[in-house]
Amino acid sequence: MKRLSLALALLCAVSVSAQPGPGRTTFREGVFPFDSRTTLSADEALRPIADYAAEYLRCPVRQDHSGDGTVALVLDASGDIPAEGYRLEIAPDHIVVHSGDYGGAFNGVQALFRLLPPAIYGKRGLPEGTVIACAETQDAPRFAFRGMMLDVARTWMDADAVKRYIDLLSYHNINKLHLHLTDDEGWRIEIRSHPELAEVGGFRGGDSPVKAIYGKWFERYGGYYTQEEMRDIVRYAAVRNIEVIPEIDLPGHSRTVGTVHPEIRCAYAADTAATAGYDYRNAWCVAREENYALLGDILGEICGLFPSEYIHIGGDEVDMSQWKRCPDCRALMARMGTDDPHRLEDLFLERLAGILREHGKRPAVWNEAVRTGAFSHNCRVNGWESTKACLDATAKGYRTVVMPGEYFYFDMRQSPNEPGHQWAAIFDARKVYSFDFAEAGFSAAQMRRVEGLQGAFFSELYVAHEPEKPDYLDYMLFPRVCALARIAWSGNDEGWDAYYKELCKEHYPRMTAMGIRFRLTPPQVRYADGMLTAATDDGSRIRFVRDDRPDEESDYTAPVETSEPHRYRFRSERGTGRSPYAAHDSRYRTIRPPVTLTSSIRESAKFPYSNVDTYKGYAYTSRTGRKGDWVLYTFDEPVSCREMLLRTGYSHLTKMQFVTGYAEVSYDGRTFERAGELDEGAILLRPERSVKAVRLVCTSDGNGTPIVVVMPPEIKPVL
Repeated sequence: MKRLSLALALLCAVSVSAQPGPGRTTFREGVFPFDSRTTLSADEALRPIADYAAEYLRCPVRQDHSGDGTVALVLDASGDIPAEGYRLEIAPDHIVVHSGDYGGAFNGVQALFRLLPPAIYGKRGLPEGTVIACAETQDAPRFAFRGMMLDVARTWMDADAVKRYIDLLSYHNINKLHLHLTDDEGWRIEIRSHPELAEVGGFRGGDSPVKAIYGKWFERYGGYYTQEEMRDIVRYAAVRNIEVIPEIDLPGHSRTVGTVHPEIRCAYAADTAATAGYDYRNAWCVAREENYALLGDILGEICGLFPSEYIHIGGDEVDMSQWKRCPDCRALMARMGTDDPHRLEDLFLERLAGILREHGKRPAVWNEAVRTGAFSHNCRVNGWESTKACLDATAKGYRTVVMPGEYFYFDMRQSPNEPGHQWAAIFDARKVYSFDFAEAGFSAAQMRRVEGLQGAFFSELYVAHEPEKPDYLDYMLFPRVCALARIAWSGNDEGWDAYYKELCKEHYPRMTAMGIRFRLTPPQVRYADGMLTAATDDGSRIRFVRDDRPDEESDYTAPVETSEPHRYRFRSERGTGRSPYAAHDSRYRTIRPPVTLTSSIRESAKFPYSNVDTYKGYAYTSRTGRKGDWVLYTFDEPVSCREMLLRTGYSHLTKMQFVTGYAEVSYDGRTFERAGELDEGAILLRPERSVKAVRLVCTSDGNGTPIVVVMPPEIKPVL
């Protein structure tokens, strides 16, 4: 009876839970039992998948496809099964995964795993009495390219961390891992002909010549992959049907390599007064012929290290003002008969494409690289800036991976009061799932040039969120990766409500078994008639905490009677998932009393201090901070409040701040008293009387950039 009950439960699960796609399923009579007779077998080309599956099923692998209890992986040479597709046949005495290629067999195994109890992901075998309903499922992916990008340059992730994400992505049928290996803040791959690139450029802060930018200001922070480590990562990924695509970001985003090899920069003296002596330039000189010899060495080794047909060479966000100031680059433009520096980027990237061609590779680039339409159509474009940029690239005839930031940049915050960027959008998995090519305006001809979809996680925020632990990255990626995987595999015709029901009922337990610290939707909090209520729709447990008892979290079991709803915060948890804290709107209410910002540092013309005075946004100084510098907030009238947050640096990012400093408060506008040390450039005050002015004082030189950001005050009223 136990076996029959489990079979019926799994029979129901087959029809709804095939994340990332439902496929076409026909049910048969009977069940297949997993027991001591279960064995795996595979055609020789699929043996690595059988060995992989055996780690999870805890059963032996043999070559004989016959016999009761066999789970067989079989290559089908008929040509009837599409690329990466599979036919999963479950009979009472055997299971067969039919596929036309390696990827299809791996995807079929993942489909089988999703029919089993979530415990399968623990690699400890299956519960006694596990059976699955007999059925035949056929499925194949919508897109051949289903990708995810990890930025390991801004925040270092070691080889084991990368392998963990390879596993998590592979469970979701993601088949491309784009590794962003270099940027202004780090060089993460060993180049044996130029070992200094990684040995020096793999670290920043402390005694490194590469300045800290994103926190960890006073330690030597970072690391890099040896070539043997990277080969191991590539092999590990290949077993799991994931192609690793490396990116060496050029010709911009190259401050690290410019710090290690200053000669690659343009031929003019940098003005370092604004940066406290740090050369902030980050572009390769296009006119310097020796640069192409160095790049030939670098890209030659990269090509030999990665089997991928494509090597990503960047092409994004190039500060072309550096080329305009360079006499050699200006002379080159004159010889080319142009004054458009974009033509220099075309030339630079064509030179790199030639190097790649010599090694049998093709270039992948960000969408800015094809803005003129002059760059080789032999490339593949990653469209990141916007949906419009993807439309532009496909209209120009470029093969394009669609990944506009407003849908697929998973470093964006998921609600207004959570960590993350917000320059592209604030969005959660629901918006990811909603992406629609037809609504976005892609024509049939343009769709033929769409290679697929990709998500991205740029990691400049990660370094400030315990990068040695996976919690923050898990939270930002999942379940947004789940939604990406679904629409890349099968689309979103079923609608969000049906998909969300599946996600909550079926996939949350699987992600818990996978060890993913995923994000739950925050509770809905309401206040009426003196009662504070919280609710969720995903079966999670709700907890709450009061401001005056921050270490005493309690279970929410009934509405809370209170006259101070702003003092309560609620969160939910289920398995390894957790939500952000949520609260009544009154908690987040702010006031904007008239204020004037002044400073010992001259303001930026583009982002003046009046931005702060009017609460319109942040202001920039005209240089970095030095010891003794200050910014002063002076209110027209003394302000009574329960909280006041004053901040140098962005509100969401540890960058462009006073690295160390303190705050002084004045209650009369004349005398000041010390109120505390700055924490990452900011201080939160809870004044007991009205405040007339607050001064933030810098006690260190520089922050790795040429400016200090100053944010408007965030002031919460007395309630």
